[in-house]
Amino acid sequence: MTNPEIPTVPSDVADSLVSSEPVAAAAPASARGRIRNYFLTGLIVAGPVAITLYLIWSFVTWVDGLVRPFIPPAFRPESYLPIQIPGFGLIIAFLALTLLGFLTANFVGRKLVEFSEHIIERMPVVRPLYRGLKQVFETLFSKSASTFRTVGLVEFPAPGMWSLVFLSAPPGADITARLPSQEEHVSVFMPCTPNPTTGFFFFVPRREVIELDIPVEAAAKLIMTAGMIQPGGRDHSRLAALAESARAAKAMHSVAPAK
Repeated sequence: MTNPEIPTVPSDVADSLVSSEPVAAAAPASARGRIRNYFLTGLIVAGPVAITLYLIWSFVTWVDGLVRPFIPPAFRPESYLPIQIPGFGLIIAFLALTLLGFLTANFVGRKLVEFSEHIIERMPVVRPLYRGLKQVFETLFSKSASTFRTVGLVEFPAPGMWSLVFLSAPPGADITARLPSQEEHVSVFMPCTPNPTTGFFFFVPRREVIELDIPVEAAAKLIMTAGMIQPGGRDHSRLAALAESARAAKAMHSVAPAK
């Protein structure tokens, strides 16, 4: 029986009073979560754009600094404009290299290049440096070059552990003659994480390498991100299956009777 002297509170009002504190506490938490999500989304969108623009701007500025001293002041745009136009040196470098390639393709240009190389060949210190750099540039920018265009798996650094490698050109005749086994070998480069410009270079029998159908760019992303960005949406099970097939093929080859 209800005491008439004590006022009663309706049940709906009582429930709202009891639950008012948790709702008030959850509202700031939800707002903080939304702000954090918005910030991360903006960072993901703006981060790559900002870094890309910064790298482009750094490259353009670097080329301008190299080319600008060779341009007479009378031909510089800032001599007639109140501002300095970025990228003018890059345009001049592009036009100069294109013109040089056009002249080299002609008979007179080829003779001039041969004459210049003949002079360089007579310089004891400059000659080996020029030869090495020329070979590197011809290998990297040649249309027929096959360097680092194939990705493979090699069992390294221990049995059952597989590493991504880039296949290079086959070893030369001098190296092939010195290898213990006379079977076909390939040159491979195994980059390190997270800096793919450093790593290990070695010769390995071709049968020890299992080639992958992924582009070099995707493999480089996989290495730089330590596996966080998988090539073409593939997961770790794809690479694990390829490694297992390579291990099984190697085991069958090792137990096969020698002819």
